[in-house]
Amino acid sequence: MQHPAVNSRVIKEKTNQIVAKHTGQKLDKVEKDADRDFYLFAQEGKKYGIVDEVIGEKI
Repeated sequence: MQHPAVNSRVIKEKTNQIVAKHTGQKLDKVEKDADRDFYLFAQEGKKYGIVDEVIGEKI
């Protein structure tokens, strides 16, 4: 049985790889962004690649 910290690290690495693959961002950027609070407005999320489409009116 693996230590929970090892499982957590493996899950984090796999998640970062998936996000990098689907957003088109470099893995090192995703790792840096995921290592801290990283907030985006809707349009920024679209530009980053984590959002497909923004629905709604601009305020």
